Amino acid sequence: MKLNTPFLSVIIPAYNEENRLPRTLEKVLEFLNKQNYSFEVLVIENGSSDRTFDVAQEHAQNHSSVIVLKEGQRGKGNAVRRGMLEAQGEYRFICDADLSMPIEEVAKFIPPQLTDFDIAIGSREALGAVRYNEPSYRHLGGRAINLIIRLFILSGFQDTQCGFKCFRAQVAEDLFRQQTLTGWSFDIEILYLARRKKLRIKEIPIDWYFFADSKVNAIRDALKMISDIFVIHLNAIRGKYDFKT
Repeated sequence: MKLNTPFLSVIIPAYNEENRLPRTLEKVLEFLNKQNYSFEVLVIENGSSDRTFDVAQEHAQNHSSVIVLKEGQRGKGNAVRRGMLEAQGEYRFICDADLSMPIEEVAKFIPPQLTDFDIAIGSREALGAVRYNEPSYRHLGGRAINLIIRLFILSGFQDTQCGFKCFRAQVAEDLFRQQTLTGWSFDIEILYLARRKKLRIKEIPIDWYFFADSKVNAIRDALKMISDIFVIHLNAIRGKYDFKT
């Protein structure tokens, strides 16, 4: 382990988030500054057309724990991979820029509250989880996609697509170097690779809030995700992942 390694890295992919990012960073920093462990916050700006990068830089100038990176290749998967591989923390936590899960719940994903794990994934469906304000059509659409995921490539998980996940450092560096998908479905591939490696994956029930200004396009993103699920399935059949285990 390197000297001065942070205990926790919080990785925030950000695309056109100039309006939501200030509040998110303020809440994240307010919480982390009260903890008794070291941390860093990485904002990965991902080709925004607004002031996302400038807003993030303003926070970095005032907080030494904030690091801002520009990822020129568009796609959430690209942004998260960049953050995971640039981070230095013992534990590396993906945090959506809308902070739809209260940052206080990060304690559920890391020691001492959680032990004996390689990956912890936030779940809006596990026993004890609560969803707030989500339209029923969004929930039903998400369940349908999850069923396809479970049938074809990843059985046993109630929710693979929640944007809050935590990885041990070595696991993150191993898996994200093998990632091939660059968009919203990147985490399905990451979990598929983790399952092949027999890593310890725990599903964590969370409180999750739906915001009307969500950037997810239910129909477009669902169709792309279904396409990506079949890409992973075909890659597995063709042995593309055989040399990555």
